Amino acid sequence: MLGMAMEQMAMTPKPARPPDGGWGWVVAAAAFAVNGLSYGLLRSLGLVLPDLAEHFDRNAQDTAWVSALALAVQQAASEGGPEVGGSNGWRGRPVGSALSTRWGARPVVMVGGVLTSIGFVFSAFAGSLLHLYLGLGLLAGSGWALVFAPALGTLSRYFSRRRVLAVGLALTGNGASSLLLAPTLQLLLDTFGWRGALLLLGAITLHLTPCGALLRPLALLGDPPAPPRGPLAALGLGLFTRRAFLVFAVGTALVGGGYFVPYVHLAPHALDRGLGGYGAALVVAVAAVGDAGARLVCGWLADQGWVPLPRLLAVFGALTGLGLLAVGLVPTVGNSEGWGGPLLAAAVAYGLSAGSYAPLVFGVLPGLVGIGGVVQATGLVMMLMSLGGLLGPPLSGFLRDETGDFKASFLVCSSFILSGSFVYMGLPRALPSCRPPSRPASPPPERGELLPVPQVAILTPGGPQPTPDTTC
Repeated sequence: MLGMAMEQMAMTPKPARPPDGGWGWVVAAAAFAVNGLSYGLLRSLGLVLPDLAEHFDRNAQDTAWVSALALAVQQAASEGGPEVGGSNGWRGRPVGSALSTRWGARPVVMVGGVLTSIGFVFSAFAGSLLHLYLGLGLLAGSGWALVFAPALGTLSRYFSRRRVLAVGLALTGNGASSLLLAPTLQLLLDTFGWRGALLLLGAITLHLTPCGALLRPLALLGDPPAPPRGPLAALGLGLFTRRAFLVFAVGTALVGGGYFVPYVHLAPHALDRGLGGYGAALVVAVAAVGDAGARLVCGWLADQGWVPLPRLLAVFGALTGLGLLAVGLVPTVGNSEGWGGPLLAAAVAYGLSAGSYAPLVFGVLPGLVGIGGVVQATGLVMMLMSLGGLLGPPLSGFLRDETGDFKASFLVCSSFILSGSFVYMGLPRALPSCRPPSRPASPPPERGELLPVPQVAILTPGGPQPTPDTTC
């Protein structure tokens, strides 16, 4: 009986394309929570840095390394994601390949949740900044690295026509979490101190584990049977020979140099401008509201195909840089009781533009490199952005120590983002559509051009027939 059941399962045909719904919405909800308990928590963590600087008698540059290391470890090590090679097919990732090829996305995310929780609990008993570098930077950062990319990659396999919308929905977890966690974290700091707050955050981040349990794997027809061989193929370094991807990578690396600075120093900047603790938390919260709403709206807009994705990416990247420029130039509020209207308005503008930019980064990759290389491309881009996450916040802290406030920091970070957005103008004007074309696919392009939507076979009574792939 068991053999017959296994044979029947083996003969069950795989779906030709993502279901664009069904359990995919449950995966979207799980990815929403994962994003909120990773990037959303990182954005609010800046509220703790002034307390750490005071307790350990260190400057802003030293304490900024706590969040910078967490960001860098998360970005650099989170390159793993479910590839198109089967339900558990993972490839080309230094961390994800080693763990997930054998165990799949579900247990890896669950372990990542436990590791993140342990990092916060360990940090609650820190006796020096070195302990915090190890606890929040290495342990929590490694845990976040194991949860974010697998959750987002699994979600991408469940959607095709509405993929950018689904990813945008998942990425709103960042803003929603910041909206709730920023005032909650300030309350915890006032009530329990930074040690008690970190201990409670350890309990909160443990909820990443049940989120991982919801990541049901999905096998699709057309999944490659075997992973690539050799270091160049595994890491996807050959993608840099394609002009379009190289332009995208350079632009994204420049954007990464400034994009993560507000995650660390928006709250301390609000404190420097004269706001109290809850006023600073409100600045983070309103930026989060704009961020969350924009991700959803921009994801829907991108799926309509009215404006080419590369042009949307360049426009919203530039608006993000201008938003941060406005945040850095707002006048001093003057007292801790004020609510800082100009700073709140600038924070909303920044949140709207940064939230619109986020889903587009993932949305353009399938058209640039094809579905077969999208996870490898994501890993390379995240590694490049990790350099910005590692260097940007400490540079911002250094400029704050030298100038006395964060004005110069936000001016520099906005210049990085504006430079990257200018580089995006070198991308092709349009990308292949995820909707089935009305005529046969064109021949493969020359190196450096956009890849056409690939073809997969659907098993029919009349035999295999090529059908346009909608998994781009």
